[in-house]
Order: sequence, then C-alpha cells, then structure tokens
Amino acid sequence: MADKPMTSDAILPPGDPAWLGKRQEEIIEPDLPVIDAHHHLWDAPRTRYMAEEMLADARSGHNVRATVFVDCTERYRTTGPENMKPVGETEFFAEIARDSAAGKYGPIGLCAGIVSRADLTEGASVEEVLVAHIEAGGGFFKGIRQSTAWDPSPEVRSTMRTPPPELLLDAKLREGFAKLKPLGLTFDAWVYHHQLSDVADLAKTFPDQPIILDHVGGPVGIGPYAGKREDVFTVWKKGILEIARHENVTVKLGGLAMRLSGFGFHERPEPPSSEEMAAAWRPYVETCIEAFGPQRCMFESNFPVDQISCNYAVLWNAFKRLVSGYSAEEKVAMLSGTAARVYSLSI
Repeated sequence: MADKPMTSDAILPPGDPAWLGKRQEEIIEPDLPVIDAHHHLWDAPRTRYMAEEMLADARSGHNVRATVFVDCTERYRTTGPENMKPVGETEFFAEIARDSAAGKYGPIGLCAGIVSRADLTEGASVEEVLVAHIEAGGGFFKGIRQSTAWDPSPEVRSTMRTPPPELLLDAKLREGFAKLKPLGLTFDAWVYHHQLSDVADLAKTFPDQPIILDHVGGPVGIGPYAGKREDVFTVWKKGILEIARHENVTVKLGGLAMRLSGFGFHERPEPPSSEEMAAAWRPYVETCIEAFGPQRCMFESNFPVDQISCNYAVLWNAFKRLVSGYSAEEKVAMLSGTAARVYSLSI
C-alpha cells in the first residue's frame, strides 16, 4: 500500500520572479491579521523556497502573524526505519518554529504549526510514529497530512507521491486514522473533486476527529478535465455540500492558483490582478463559505506552489476582495481565527 515519493519541478513548477514582478498592487486592509494556514518550504533539488524566501513574502505588506507548514517530503531522515523518516521533517521545521517564537524573525510566527506525514496504512502501530512527531515538534506539531489525491489520468499530478485510489476507505488506513484523536492531532485531507465523497464518509465514521479539507476540495481543470469547468463544478459542489454537513470538517480556501486548477494564469504575458483572480475563484470560495460558514473556513497561500500564478501580496489581496462583503468578525475568522483555533496556534 506504500506510495512512491517523487521529486520534480516538472510536477510543481516554480514561479518566475521576473514575470511575477510585473504585477504590483497596493495592499488592501494591511492591518487585518492573517494566518497563512498552508504553505511549504523546500530546498534543492527543487527550486529553493525556505525560511528566507517565505519571510520575504510574508513581509510584503499584509499583516501575517503566523504560518502553518505542511508536509512536502522535505528533510526526511535518510537513515533508520522507513516509517520514521518523515519525523526528520518535523525535527527540522520545529527548529525554525522555535527560532521564530524566540523573536528571530520579528513578529511573524513562522511554522507556528507543523503538519507532517505518517503512513496511516500501518494501522494501529502508526501510533509510534505519531508520538515521535509530537516529541520532535516540541509543541509545534499539530497533525498529519497523508495525500490521497488520485486520478486515473497521468496528466493529473499535484504531489510527489502517487497514492492508490480510494485510500481513505481502506480499513488499515482507518485503523491508523483512529490513533489521531486520542493524541490531539488533526488530519489534512488532500483529494481531487471526484473523491470528495470519500472525505465525507471518513468524517461521518469519525465525527470527533478534526479534518481539514485542503485547497477547496481540489477541482481539477487540466488533462481530461480541461474545458469542462461546468461539469467539474457540478461534481465538486455536490461533494462540498456533502462534506459540509459534518461539523468536524473545516476547509482551506486556496490552492486555486495551482496549474492543476486550469485557470492558466501562468501562461499570460503578465500576471493576473487580484480582481481577476477573485472573479475567477468566487464561485468556489463563496460556495465553501456558504456551505461551511466563516467559522469553518481558513485562507491559505499554498506557496510556493501557487506562486506559479501570482506573488504573495497580490494573492492575499485577492482573498481580501473575496471576503470584502462579510462582517469584520467574519473576515477575522477566515483570515486568521479559524486557523488559530483548528491548529491550536499560540501567536
């Protein structure tokens, strides 16, 4: 059942700094507190995006108070038992989190939350790996993401691993999944739009387990889904409404700037404006907010993956445009409050 890691800029192509620099905007509501609920950090052989690069983006004008690092196979251990190798990721980024909490990077709580990986298909024995993550995290480790995003088309790839289909329905994975709640851990679910019913079934089976749905549920717009946005939206919306009925699930609003989504912003002569992105993403974001409510929604940059389409400042301007019609309390919830509550962040 083990999946195969793969590292390649071909799957997650980097943004072009010169191209991204062609679009500059005045920051919208610069005092609003922001928690970036989902980003990655990585180094060679991928195009470098580590603490320095993330901090430069976080300091680009928005009031970023904290960030949540999410697993990307970075700094895994290279020796020892295979199942324990992801603990190296938590060890490395917990050090960055400690430095940040001590004020090394100023007021930004970089990696204030860490979400790494354990192979839940180990079953009950995965508890040993989870405990190792907790110990390595020193209070910053919050939960697990085991990517289950699968599609039959080889053109649809968004992760460094290729999991088998219907992994969230697997009995052995669920045996391991049952170990998260007793340890106070969250689960980030990354699936494509046609897999959303699997997340709903998981949430129904484990009603007390906090589950975070990544990237608005993964509507795909490339490969066999190119040019079929309305059909995809219909399937996606049905799945979102099904999942939202389960109060233990929250949703991350973001990830739509990925190549996977098929908006093609990265193919333009100049980057899109925040107005253009907000207009394109509004049907997805508003559907999620209406279904889950602001208290169960959180925004995420998904950088550096989403950097292929826009710079950090413009991205968060787009998000703020998307919530401009909501109350001050609702804006705070979606831009920072929900993430702080769900991931138990101290900022």
